[in-house]
Amino acid sequence: MPAAPSAPAHPSPAPATLSGPQKALRKLGLVRSIDLALHLPLRYEDETRIVPLSQARDGQTVQIEATVTTSEIVLHPRRQLRVLVDDGTGTCELRFFTFYPSQQKTMAVGVRLRIRGEVKGGFWGRQMLHPAFRLAGGELPVALTPIYPTTAGLPQPYLRRAIVMALGRVDLSETLPSRAPSPPLQWHDPIGSGQALWTLREALVFLHHPAPDVALATLEDHSHPAWQRLKAEELLAQQLSQAQSRRERAQLRAPVLQTRGAGPQTLSLPEQLLAVLPFALTPAQRRVGEEIARDLARPVPMHRLLQGDVGSGKTVVAALAATIAIDAGWQCALMAPTEILAEQHFAKLIGWLEPILAARGQSVAWLVGGQKKKERTAMLERIENGEAALVVGTHAVIQQQVRFKNLALALIDEQHRFGVAQRLALRQKLAAHGMEPHLLMMTATPIPRTLAMSYYADLDVSVIDELPPGRTPIVTKTISDSRRDELIARLGAQIAAGRQAYWVCPLIEESEALDLSNATATHADLSAALPGVQVGLLHSRMPSAEKKAVMAAFSAGQMGVLVSTTVIEVGVDVPNASLMVIEHAERFGLSQLHQLRGRVGRGAVASACVLLYSTGDSGRLGEVARERLQAMVETNDGFEIARRDLEIRGPGEFLGARQSGDAMLRFADLRTDTLLLDWARALAPQMLEQHPELAQRHIARWLGGKAEFLKA
Repeated sequence: MPAAPSAPAHPSPAPATLSGPQKALRKLGLVRSIDLALHLPLRYEDETRIVPLSQARDGQTVQIEATVTTSEIVLHPRRQLRVLVDDGTGTCELRFFTFYPSQQKTMAVGVRLRIRGEVKGGFWGRQMLHPAFRLAGGELPVALTPIYPTTAGLPQPYLRRAIVMALGRVDLSETLPSRAPSPPLQWHDPIGSGQALWTLREALVFLHHPAPDVALATLEDHSHPAWQRLKAEELLAQQLSQAQSRRERAQLRAPVLQTRGAGPQTLSLPEQLLAVLPFALTPAQRRVGEEIARDLARPVPMHRLLQGDVGSGKTVVAALAATIAIDAGWQCALMAPTEILAEQHFAKLIGWLEPILAARGQSVAWLVGGQKKKERTAMLERIENGEAALVVGTHAVIQQQVRFKNLALALIDEQHRFGVAQRLALRQKLAAHGMEPHLLMMTATPIPRTLAMSYYADLDVSVIDELPPGRTPIVTKTISDSRRDELIARLGAQIAAGRQAYWVCPLIEESEALDLSNATATHADLSAALPGVQVGLLHSRMPSAEKKAVMAAFSAGQMGVLVSTTVIEVGVDVPNASLMVIEHAERFGLSQLHQLRGRVGRGAVASACVLLYSTGDSGRLGEVARERLQAMVETNDGFEIARRDLEIRGPGEFLGARQSGDAMLRFADLRTDTLLLDWARALAPQMLEQHPELAQRHIARWLGGKAEFLKA
């Protein structure tokens, strides 16, 4: 085997001078010495001992030393290199279906090799397929060999040497305070293990080169004390960053938004809105509205997450917050991730607010990417002069040419769909006044408590935990796609009874990689199967005007079935639609299935959601898919769905674009490390107060430049 190239020193800042492996290191984000030190193995190989072939069990991965007795290329049943070796206690055949002449030369007859691979017993005796090998000789390692996550152009030997060098030069001095200022926290034992806490250096050195007698299971499930130390440190860094963010935000200034004192004959703007609404607020909506109003009345920027299940009425709470800002003489912006969702908000807000704003000489503006130049110019002018008291739109709202007169409140719907940079841009819109706008972020994907505690520790969270009266329960059923014709017949009966239906497909076009029905083909099939029924088609690549026309026709009841991709996942509100069919439901995430289901059940008629699944060639569903579909059938509660989704998938997708700030935990697991999370949450504010230098060093070590993004 060729010798590994020498490991890099600190990577050069000039990309043009970097070697291939150095570029690969940067690609993996391994720039600082600490980055390399924290790049931990995926698994380990035991090269610390030689196992006699006579003791190797079938299926066991072992390392042997043996002499080559035969080496030949055979052509049947396919071209391969066949090498027979003998270690004195037995023989083993090595087979290579891909090989190079240099490898064949290394394995010449008479050469003694050190070989590592999985032993398989068979009719022809012991075999190893494509084992690792090198010339025998040299001392055996004293620790397990780490196998690291890597990328093209970064060989394991190079990466191992780079990490060894990084461990030698990196500063791993302690950042945890030596003693807790206030019990009952025990610094030596934050996780109740009964064992003294490993130092960070001890933990990292051990995890990169564990002793061969360690129980591998404790390394694989991250229960080993060395892993516990790392998880504790990682959670503490995250909580320190969040707590610091909250402290810094408390130093910022925002407009104080209070309704102007209305006389006995004049209602305030929020009161006028409540008077024109065709429904009464639920107790949960009133409670959340009061929490938001209290935040807006303070000179510190609100940073609040409003979460509520599908259909819980978040939009009216946002509208109330907007009227408080407008009544105080300021502007408000509402940003949604898709044009369809933004338009749904716009239609509702125009209906509620336009009449009461018109009396004040103000209006609601509409701003999206595909607007005609004349319309856009007019909107930009109204925003700049303050006539547009409320601006509703997509990411177009945060573009540089959009100049608000005095933006005081930013509302972001489905906030996890937006990147960190986009949220930061919205917060800059009041920079000229030396202030930040208040920020209310909304989500219909309820976030489990452990996730909110960890990733949204810098946010205040309001929860709408009840649905408005009149929402009918949705019956959810799973049906195999072998019963598709039966389902289409039921669909026809629903439409004949005057109802409407959604049919959701996961792809727009055929994909050979994924054998999924596509929206275009399904639209054609349903049009043929339901003569006399208008079947619409909606997907993200359609021109904006065409999407708008399709949605308008469906909303007006002119269309019986709407075949769509997941573009209708959020915001679409058609009370007459009572059936939702989700094709290839096994391919969707649990929270996405719940969002799609929430498009029906908005009227007085009983509604149903059909999860149409395919088992493929195997004839049965995978374990995770079955768990998802079962959860959908068993509960309509979004918070329970969120809890189960966290169990099934882990926290990743809940956070959406917040990952742009790389906030994901690499080592800790929120499902199992709740004690460590509680410990970190309790310690973080104490460290910032009593050990600020240690806190800053700890944040810099673990997060580097990423800490700023976690504040968005």
